Amino acid sequence: MTSWQTLAVRAYLRATRKKRYRTVEAGRRSLAVALPAAPLPDALRSRATTVPLAGGELVTLRPAAAGGPGTLVYLHGGAFVNGIQPQHWTFVAHLADATGREVHVARYPLAPAHVVSDARTFLAALHERLVPDGPVHLLGDSAGGTLALLHAQRHAGDGTVAGLTLIAPWLDLSLGNPAIDAVERRDPWLTRAGMRPIAEHWAAGADLTDPAVSPLYGELSRLPPTAVFVGSHDICRPDCERLVALAPPTADLALHVEPGSPHDYPLLPTPEGRRARDAVVAHVLRTLRPA
Repeated sequence: MTSWQTLAVRAYLRATRKKRYRTVEAGRRSLAVALPAAPLPDALRSRATTVPLAGGELVTLRPAAAGGPGTLVYLHGGAFVNGIQPQHWTFVAHLADATGREVHVARYPLAPAHVVSDARTFLAALHERLVPDGPVHLLGDSAGGTLALLHAQRHAGDGTVAGLTLIAPWLDLSLGNPAIDAVERRDPWLTRAGMRPIAEHWAAGADLTDPAVSPLYGELSRLPPTAVFVGSHDICRPDCERLVALAPPTADLALHVEPGSPHDYPLLPTPEGRRARDAVVAHVLRTLRPA
């Protein structure tokens, strides 16, 4: 049964966030007027370092106590437009302390000033910076999940990505899956109409189904162990289910669909979110366990 906390969050999202994406015009306004980035919380500043990187920046958060080898890379969501939000920082702190690993928060260049090619340049610089330290576990939510999967595909089979966690990833920027029709009516936050102008700007003239833009159409046979978390009331769900259907039977790929939950539910202060965070940590630790 869906918790009362999740029901309350869904009502809150419908009242406050749906308007940002309800129509094409609303999507264009959201592209022009992004949500500003939330600053690093004061409680985390003493164990964080920040360096500029290829048009963005990299914030590295140390755990309260070291717990083993390996590091994490986190790409935040926000439709490629919005800055990192407080719930992302809370999630990052939880990841660091629950896994005992450093978390590199990859604050990539955002639209409208930047497009997907700028993100690729940023991710290449990030890869070059982190590769000497050994394999990493990549995590991303929403648009960050898009970039995390694109990056994992680019380095499939080379041993540099030990594992992958995707939270409500935007896998197909065209949102052309007909199964989205039924889900969209229940999604309290996102609509295809509002997301479309953002996707078109981000793709910068490329076809929205280009594998370099939408990872659903990319290489799926050589991914590292991958876990996908998505709520049933999320327009991203049908493409997450399609990802599983398209992946080869031998793929180490697990899909967790939470009944009644909205977009990005593992980041929410709900019982369902807490269970998902525990599952994320377990998946990360499994992939970083020494051979």
